[in-house]
Amino acid sequence: MAIIDYRGHRVVAQSVLPGILQGDKSDSLLYGSVDQGKKICWNEDFHSKVLEAAKRLHLKEHTVLDGSGNVFKLAAPVECKGIVGSDDRHYLLDLMRVTPRDANYTGSGSRFCILRPELISGFCHAESAKMSKSEGQSEQEDSVVSGSLEVNSAEEVVKAEEHASSATTDTQDAGKGEKENCQECCSHSHKEDSSKDILFNPNAFTEFKLAGNQEEITADEENVQKVSLYLKDVVVPKFIEDLITLEVSPMDGQTLTEALHAHGINVRYIGKVAEGTRHMPHLWDLCSNEIVVRSAKHVVKDILRDTEDHDLGHAISHFFNCFLGKVQTVSPKSAANNSQSKTQKKVHSGHHVSGKSSKGQAKKNEGYSRKKESLYLSMTSDSLWSDIQEFSKLKYQFELPEDARKGVKKISVIRNLCQKVGISIAARKYDFDALAPFQVSDILNVQPVVKHSIPVCSEAKDLVETGKVQLAEGMLSEAYTLFSEAFTILQQVTGPMHREVANCCRYLAMVLYHAGDMAGAIMQQHKELIINERCLGLDHPDTAHSYGNMALFYHGLNQTELALRHMSRALLLLSLSSGPDHPDVAATFINVAMMYQDIGKMEPALRYLQEALTKNERLLGEEHIQTAVCYHALAIAFNCMGVFKLSHQNEKKTYDILVKQLGEEDSRTKDSENWMKTFKMRELQVNAQKQKGQTLNATSAQKAIDLLKAHPDLIQAFQAAAVAGGTSGGSSSSANNKSLNSAVIGETLPPRGGRGVDERAAKAAAEVRKKAAARGLLIRPHGVPVQAMPPLTQLLNIINSGMTPEAAVSNNNEATDGVKKEGNGHTSSNGVQDSEVDKSKQGQQEQAAAPVGLGSGLASLESKKQKTKGKATS
Repeated sequence: MAIIDYRGHRVVAQSVLPGILQGDKSDSLLYGSVDQGKKICWNEDFHSKVLEAAKRLHLKEHTVLDGSGNVFKLAAPVECKGIVGSDDRHYLLDLMRVTPRDANYTGSGSRFCILRPELISGFCHAESAKMSKSEGQSEQEDSVVSGSLEVNSAEEVVKAEEHASSATTDTQDAGKGEKENCQECCSHSHKEDSSKDILFNPNAFTEFKLAGNQEEITADEENVQKVSLYLKDVVVPKFIEDLITLEVSPMDGQTLTEALHAHGINVRYIGKVAEGTRHMPHLWDLCSNEIVVRSAKHVVKDILRDTEDHDLGHAISHFFNCFLGKVQTVSPKSAANNSQSKTQKKVHSGHHVSGKSSKGQAKKNEGYSRKKESLYLSMTSDSLWSDIQEFSKLKYQFELPEDARKGVKKISVIRNLCQKVGISIAARKYDFDALAPFQVSDILNVQPVVKHSIPVCSEAKDLVETGKVQLAEGMLSEAYTLFSEAFTILQQVTGPMHREVANCCRYLAMVLYHAGDMAGAIMQQHKELIINERCLGLDHPDTAHSYGNMALFYHGLNQTELALRHMSRALLLLSLSSGPDHPDVAATFINVAMMYQDIGKMEPALRYLQEALTKNERLLGEEHIQTAVCYHALAIAFNCMGVFKLSHQNEKKTYDILVKQLGEEDSRTKDSENWMKTFKMRELQVNAQKQKGQTLNATSAQKAIDLLKAHPDLIQAFQAAAVAGGTSGGSSSSANNKSLNSAVIGETLPPRGGRGVDERAAKAAAEVRKKAAARGLLIRPHGVPVQAMPPLTQLLNIINSGMTPEAAVSNNNEATDGVKKEGNGHTSSNGVQDSEVDKSKQGQQEQAAAPVGLGSGLASLESKKQKTKGKATS
């Protein structure tokens, strides 16, 4: 069976029953009614078969009255139709109300507001669990009372059993085990029977007259009210909680509808869901946009019903311009049609000629004028949005905000509306700020929207659920066997191109991925990707997640470039369905950052992580668990860069969030505490190494000062060299020399613009050169410009070791290179290194080639994060 929506009309299509088209079958009706209960047909053999099926559907056998007051026993809705085909099989048709009516909606226009079968099944399981729990408590109380009365008899039994043989004991143990197994089976079957005992009257709260005593009718209505309140007070709040905690994360209107139906919630409750998620921006936008789309769908269906074939393009383009543009005036053609229709109505109202022919002619002319008058021509943007707000309040009990017209996500809304109505538009960039963004040529086609009724394979579903449990427990071989068996069954039942088959492929890929078979995981994931693209569409959120999983598997094979291309595709599809502001987009950013981090590109990794943190803080809040995940990812990234202080700070934020949300005893909180201790320990180790180096430098400096005080001629030589050739030195060398002279003699060097070098200084310098030549030190040739004084550290090395300045510089460079190679990515902050320039250029190239969905820069990164250098080493 299928439901087909086309141009505002809905058609129910089903297979042709054997013999139903052969002659008049009006007398072959054996069960139900064809005239809304005025005449009810009944057959005992047919009723017995219907009663057997009704127990599985939780339908109660009840009595009703027909138009003549006759009483009939039914186990199905009154309007159902039971016939016997030419193949002698019994067929039951028109089973739209196989579930009871929703007692929360009992108005005149809510005749078809019925409960979903998922809700009935969930309610029956919940009630049976309560019943079994209460029975278990009562049995425990009875056993305590009976045990106190039978202590003496129990002691006698124990004494008698002590004299029994071992063989008899084994036999009794075996019998006891069989008895326990029988009790478990009985309790399980009792639980199933108790769930089957919960039955509902499908004709309660309807216009059909129920027979029987008033107490039974009241009990049936109370039972229906109970399940309706269960939906309103339990299921809907639980669904809202799952949305907030991201247990359920819909991306667009289609996935939101599927999630609602899977929980047994009708779409008419979407207004309550929106009110419950008002504090979550992405959920509020998703629910409000879905309400806008569904309200606009009813308006456009009315337009399509009343529009001629040759005006379809004009009508649809005008509707879209009113919906997303700024159409404020009515076209002259519309005004002419309106005036013409008004004059026609006046003319028809002025003729009051008696006779059936004149009345029939008047009705015919009125219908012709109504058909000729196009509804869309009188529509403006204000009138359309007024109708949308009125319909949303009437249908969904939801008042759209005043800025709903400006706040809708235009691309997501137009995509969702076209999918629901079946409209195909041209793929181009539309200027939504224009008065009329759409042209007639942009409307390409109007296609029927088909909704199939596909039966669920219960055996395969049970295998998949069991396989999930085995996979969660780490039993990979058992899970692989279960998923493979479910895959084989589904291929035989539904065919290879089906959504459930794609789910099995995804689970098989996960099992193979955890088992280490990356090639097999990619093969299964590729199957799921192909099925989702063909069955769900190229831009469906499940297709985007398939690309994301494929990227993770490719990254497991060290094909990171290919993985990043798949991630780019996933981000593009997610932005089409939900826009950039969604937690799943932030989660994808974290995965991309991990890929960049694993290949040593920390700059784009930090950008993605910071952007994911910004999104989660804005969408979910600063104390959400996903925000804690972002902080932990940042801590790991800074740890790879050797910046342990920032790692500890971010992990401390992670720990604080987890303590508040999960408690101190949760395993994830304890893991975060261990990470925090590790980062703190590494930070203390780095600080200790820095302090040790500073202590060594201070000791060497004191030795140098003592040596210079003992040889004043060296001080005069350094002063003369600094004054003569200080122009070519750097600022750091000058600062070191000034500090050295100040520490030794309490003076500063003469200014660069001074009178020059006196004769005494020149003689002192010559004597120093002679002494240096006598010691075998390198002497600067006469006439060569004096270079800048070496830094204090180099000078100390010269004094302590007796090396030449060139040798000291070369050794210092070798030591610096060693730090770069062995320092775990953390280099010294003294001076500017060439690697920084290369890294900045590389970061710009990576930024230009970054996947879609990421901003150009991160203003919130601190200056400390900018100073971190180096790459992570495995």
